[in-house]
Amino acid sequence: MPVGGSVKVTAVDVATGLEVSVVGPSTAAQHELERIAVRKLRYMLEKKEKEGQEPEKKTPPESSGGGIVV
Repeated sequence: MPVGGSVKVTAVDVATGLEVSVVGPSTAAQHELERIAVRKLRYMLEKKEKEGQEPEKKTPPESSGGGIVV
């Protein structure tokens, strides 16, 4: 998503719901920013695993609020 001279790329692990973002120059190649986002996501998944943290829940608890669960 371009914002001025920057682009934000977000990567999401569908199994855990873990989401990471990177911001880079809008002149950077799309595949390069995607590669960096995927590497960051892998790093964060490994970090959480080493710390013994449980994966994030991908389905929120039942609530009466609005919203969309994907």
